[in-house]
Amino acid sequence: MLLSHSWPHTYQEAIALQEVLRHRVLLTPLPRPPRLVGGADAICDKEDHRIFGAIAVYRYPELELVEEAGLAGDCPFPYRTGLLSFREVPILVAVFEKLQHPPDVLLVDGQGIAHPRGLGLAAHLGLALDLPTVGVAKSRLVGQGDEPDGRAGASSPLIWQGKVVGLILRTAENRKPLYLSPGHRITLEEARGITMGCVRRYRIPVPLRQADLLSRRLRAQAQR
Repeated sequence: MLLSHSWPHTYQEAIALQEVLRHRVLLTPLPRPPRLVGGADAICDKEDHRIFGAIAVYRYPELELVEEAGLAGDCPFPYRTGLLSFREVPILVAVFEKLQHPPDVLLVDGQGIAHPRGLGLAAHLGLALDLPTVGVAKSRLVGQGDEPDGRAGASSPLIWQGKVVGLILRTAENRKPLYLSPGHRITLEEARGITMGCVRRYRIPVPLRQADLLSRRLRAQAQR
């Protein structure tokens, strides 16, 4: 695990660490097609004191649920735009370590390299786990691109500082697009193919949707 560094407590420390870690991100092809694909999501309580992380693992491409796990912990960092990973990476690493069937690829509810410093949640988590990761976000953090047409699977490049950092991807017909970017140890085209391969009834890929439901269920249970 690449979490041996001390966890930052200030905005300045977090920015400095991102600048170091961004250079370790690799956008390299997968060694083989994945057989297990996971989804990772985390959510804090309203007071911003507790955080709830969840991972759901599915057999791919069949999309049969293999395993899910979740944990609660103290929220380690305040909310700041562009620094989401410092809130969510520790709890998601702890959840990952509980899994009996770790995924070959992990879809993450957040950005990959489509980030002001190239180190969104998916990229940071990929480094921490040394695992291929994909950022699947509901909103854009950086970059510009044309709106894709209404067909499921339609996409357009997401451009940031003259480089393609992701895709504006319509996963379901005539629904809002998602913002896809590679996190670590995967290419953009592979990220697109796996993400679309995990979409069924909803625009959110199945593993991510299941992880979201579990994290919200854990939060609701804690608030009773």
